[in-house]
Amino acid sequence: MYLSYFGLSDNPFSIAPNPAYLYMSARHKEALAHLNFGLRESGGFVMLTGEVGTGKTTVSRKLLQQLPENTQVAMILNPTLSALELLATVCDELSIKYEHQRSSLKYFTDLILGHLAQNHEKQINTVLIIDEAQHLLPEVLEQLRLLTNLETNREKLLKVVLIGQPELQALLKRNELRQLAQRITARYHLLPLNEDEVRHYIAHRLSVADGDISMFAPATIKAVFQITAGIPRVINLLCDRALTLSFTKQSAVVPKYLFVAAANQILGEDVVAQRIQLPHKWLLIATLIVTTAIGFLIGSGMNGGSYGG
Repeated sequence: MYLSYFGLSDNPFSIAPNPAYLYMSARHKEALAHLNFGLRESGGFVMLTGEVGTGKTTVSRKLLQQLPENTQVAMILNPTLSALELLATVCDELSIKYEHQRSSLKYFTDLILGHLAQNHEKQINTVLIIDEAQHLLPEVLEQLRLLTNLETNREKLLKVVLIGQPELQALLKRNELRQLAQRITARYHLLPLNEDEVRHYIAHRLSVADGDISMFAPATIKAVFQITAGIPRVINLLCDRALTLSFTKQSAVVPKYLFVAAANQILGEDVVAQRIQLPHKWLLIATLIVTTAIGFLIGSGMNGGSYGG
C-alpha cells in the first residue's frame, strides 16, 4: 500500500491498540492522575467519561500498567449483563471457582466478598474495571455498590473503575443511584485534543513508524483539527485514508485538498462542509479526487487500509 512509498515501517494510523503508538496528551495524563488518586482514596468508585474515540481506552491501559504489583484486576468489557451475569463474570475474572447449579445473587456475592477478604489478608488490592459502563442497568450498578460495602476502618476492599460515554453521568444522576454517586471519589471527563495536541499526536505516530510530520502539509494539519474536532480515533481514520489517496496521486506530501477528499469519503460531504469553510474551488477539486480515487481503488483491488476505532 502506501507504506513503502512514504518510507514507513508500519501503518502509523492503525486502530490496533499497539502500546508503541500510545500518545498521552496533557489531558490524558490529567485523567490518569485523577484515576490513580481515586484508587488511593478510601471510597469504592472512580469514573472516567468522554465522547467516543477520545482515548478512554488509552487511559485505562496506562492505568493497568501503573497499578501496584500486588493488585488483582477484573476487567469487564461488555457490561450489557444482568446482575447475576455480572457477578458470575466478576468471579470468572477473579478466578473464583463456583458451582453453576447454585447460581444466585447471594451465592455469588458471598463468594466475591470472601475472596476480597482473603486478598486483603494477603495484602492484595482488588480492582474492578468496567468499560462502556453507560450500558449498565441501574439494578446492576446497585449490586456493584453492595459489593463495595465490605471495608476495613480505613478503606474499601473493592475499588471499581467506571469508564463510559457522557450518558454514564446522566445515569448516575438517577435518584435510585444517589448512594453510589456519593461514593465516587474521583471523576474526570476527557475532552478531545486541541489543535497543538493534534499536531503532536500525528507527529508521534508518524515517528514511531519511521516517518515525520513533514509528510503532512501545514494547512493539512489545521484541516485535521477542524474536521476531526480533535478526536483521536477519527484522526486515525482520516489520516490513513488521506495517505492512501496521496499514494494514488503520487503526492510526496498530504495536501489539504486530499485530506478533505478523504474526509468526504468517510464522514460525508455535508459533515465536512459544516466543520470547515472551504472555497468553492476546493470543494470541486475534493469531489473530483474522491471520484477518481474510488475508481482507482476498485480497479486495483485495494482496500484502503484499516479503519476501526
